[in-house]
Amino acid sequence: MAKTIRYEMAYDAPVERVAAMLADPKFREDVCAYQGVTKVEVTIDVDGETKEVTVDQVQPTAGVPSFAKKIVGDETNIVQRESWSSPTHGDVTVTIPGKPGEMTGTAVLTPTDAGTLEVVELTVKVKIPIVSGKLESLIGDLLLKALKAEYKVGRDYLSA
Repeated sequence: MAKTIRYEMAYDAPVERVAAMLADPKFREDVCAYQGVTKVEVTIDVDGETKEVTVDQVQPTAGVPSFAKKIVGDETNIVQRESWSSPTHGDVTVTIPGKPGEMTGTAVLTPTDAGTLEVVELTVKVKIPIVSGKLESLIGDLLLKALKAEYKVGRDYLSA
């Protein structure tokens, strides 16, 4: 079983500015700070029109239900990797090292009359019998919260 998440972020900026924002380590660090991440390391390697983005972060698990906290502990390490094959298409993988689950999908930037639409689609898979569905839903909810934080920080970043 798996859970799919789709989130759309409409930015009032051209694709080039949104792509540049996504390649800015400061933007990635600001998103993590907004979410209360306790430790973050951002690595971005750009080669022409392609880029590799890694956001390695540690987040507190306060507020996580007890059944999940037994699995993740008091804090959890989350590693987000994005492989952008062009300025407008990235393959995304999010893992929790040492834990049985992952999120995979894409981030796509599309020009619109008003600016840019970023669409992130991820599938959440957890390989723990009995509680996998609950954990996938929980992780999906946390992922949506993270995307909403990224969208808020992104709008602020682009309006500056």
